[in-house]
Amino acid sequence: MHAIAAFEALPVEDHRSLVDVELPMPDHGPDDVLIRVEAVSVNPVDVKMRAAGGSADDPRVLGFDGAGVVEAIGDQVDELEPGDHVWWAGERGRAGANADYQLVDHRIVSRMPRGWSFADAAALPLTGLTALEAFHDHLVLDPDSAGTLLMMGGAGGVGSIAIQLAKAKTLLRVLATATREASAAWAREMGADAVVDHRDLVASTLDAAPDGVDYVFSPFTSGNIGAFAEVLRPFGHLVVIDSPDDDIRPLKRKAISFHWESMFARTDHDVDRSRQREMLAELAHLAETGDVRTTANERIEGFTAANLREAHRRVESSSMIGKVVVHR
Repeated sequence: MHAIAAFEALPVEDHRSLVDVELPMPDHGPDDVLIRVEAVSVNPVDVKMRAAGGSADDPRVLGFDGAGVVEAIGDQVDELEPGDHVWWAGERGRAGANADYQLVDHRIVSRMPRGWSFADAAALPLTGLTALEAFHDHLVLDPDSAGTLLMMGGAGGVGSIAIQLAKAKTLLRVLATATREASAAWAREMGADAVVDHRDLVASTLDAAPDGVDYVFSPFTSGNIGAFAEVLRPFGHLVVIDSPDDDIRPLKRKAISFHWESMFARTDHDVDRSRQREMLAELAHLAETGDVRTTANERIEGFTAANLREAHRRVESSSMIGKVVVHR
C-alpha cells in the first residue's frame, strides 16, 4: 500500500522530511478495525514527531486524525461493520493515518457524522477529544455550568472546537484570545462571546470580564502563568495541553486548580479506551444536530508526500486558522 513516512529529522522544506513509500498491507487482530483512509488533518503533534525523525529500518507513518471507510473488522469488534464511515484520532504506539490503510483499535473509533464529507470529519477527532476530555474529566462541566471561560488561541484547532462545545453543552460565557482580525472573526464565528488580545492579556481580559474568569483553557501556557493567576477568580481552574516550564506557585494564592490534559493518556496507558469511542459518538451527534461545525479551514486535495509537507508547513507557520486537511 502507499504511505507517507518520515525517515530523518529534517526541516519541512526538505523534500526528504516526508516521502512516498510502499509498505505491506497490515494484518488486523481481534480488536482491530482495518480502515481505508480518505482524509487526514495535521496537528502540532504530527509536526513534533516528524521533526524527531525515524530510521531507514523503521519508517515513521504519522497521522493522528482520520476519516475513512471500514474494510475489515476483528473477531472482538461488534459495533462496526465493513462499509461504515468512521473517524478516529489514533494512538502514538502504532502506524498512523498517513497511508492508504490503517489499523485502529475499535475502542477508539466511532461512526463519523452522517452527511459530512471525509475532509470535514477529519478535522475534528483529536481536538474534539482534547476539548471533551478537558470539559468532562478535568473541569467537570455540565449543561448547568455557568461562569466565564477564557480560551487561549481561540482560532486554533483546539480553540475552534472548544468554543463550540462550551456554547453547545454549557451556559458558559466564552472569551477567546486573538490578535489578527481574521483570527478574531473566526473565533466569533465559532461562537466566542468576546475576543481579547493575548498581547495585553490581563488588561484586555479584565476589560471584558471585570470580575475575572472561572476557567482558562490553554494551549499557550509558557510565560502566562502570572497572567492566569491575575485573571482567574479564587478557586478557578486552569487546564493546559502544552508543556510549560513555568513555576505554577502564583496560582496557589487563589487556590486555583491546575489540570494537565493529554488526549493520548488513555491509549498510552491502556486505560478506559472505549471512553474515546463514546466521546467521538457524542461529537458526531452534536455535528449531526448542527451544534458543532467542522473546523477544517484549509483543504488540500491529493494524498501525497508533497501535500502532507505543505500541510505541515502551514501548521508550523503558527498562523493557521482552524485546521488543514489533506484528502483524496
